[in-house]
Order: sequence, then structure tokens, then C-alpha cells
Amino acid sequence: MAAKTYEVPDDYHYSTSDEWVRVDGAVVKVGLTDYAQSELSDIVFVEIPEVGTQVEAGQTFGVVESVKAVSDLLAPISGEIVEVHATLDEHPEWLNEDPYGRGWIIGIAPEDLDAVEALQTPDEYRASIKERSGT
Repeated sequence: MAAKTYEVPDDYHYSTSDEWVRVDGAVVKVGLTDYAQSELSDIVFVEIPEVGTQVEAGQTFGVVESVKAVSDLLAPISGEIVEVHATLDEHPEWLNEDPYGRGWIIGIAPEDLDAVEALQTPDEYRASIKERSGT
């Protein structure tokens, strides 16, 4: 049986809790990785905070519910939430179908943009997935 492969874009950074981060000007977009959505299976509900919420790195900022589990979403960096993908209320399946596109969750105005560099690189994240999935 062939090992499952997961999409890990090279222009993103990754948290150890399986959120991705993409710098978009002064805002950092955050979503759930392909590996995470695959492990969760069919996502049926997303709970996200309101714009203006302050988050600290490692703090829970929301919840995703799938047919298999309920999982916390953890902020990969500290800052203020300046964007939320409100359409996910109606289309939580976008997290499964397009995790790096339509499946983005929040935008954070980071306290320190350099904090992104402390997250995992794509190669480090690929190694993490390989270790955890045993592939």
C-alpha cells in the first residue's frame, strides 16, 4: 500500500498543532493543514472568534468539529484577529476541499511579524507528518 501524501506548500509556515500560516502583507492568514483535515475527516462545524479578538501564540482561538472528533484551533502567533472567514459557517467542508485556499480561517495582525520565522518550515513540517503518520 502506498504511503499517503499531503499537500505542504513551500511558501507557508506551520505550527506543531497543524495550523498553516501565510504572510499576506501586514496580515497573517491562518488555516488548517491538509494533514490535519485528512486526520479529522469530514469537517461539519467551525467555531471562530470575532474580529478584534486578541490571541496569544498557543492559545485556543476556535474549534472544528468533524464526524470523528472535536479539535481546538491554536493560534500560531500572537496578535489581533482582523479577518474571519465567516462563510465557513455555511461551508465547513471547504476546510477539507481546499485547506490552503477557500479553507482559510482567520487573519491576524501579528504583534511581531518575525514570529512567523520561528514556526516550522515546510521541510520540518513534512518530517513531522512523516514521523506522526509512520510513512
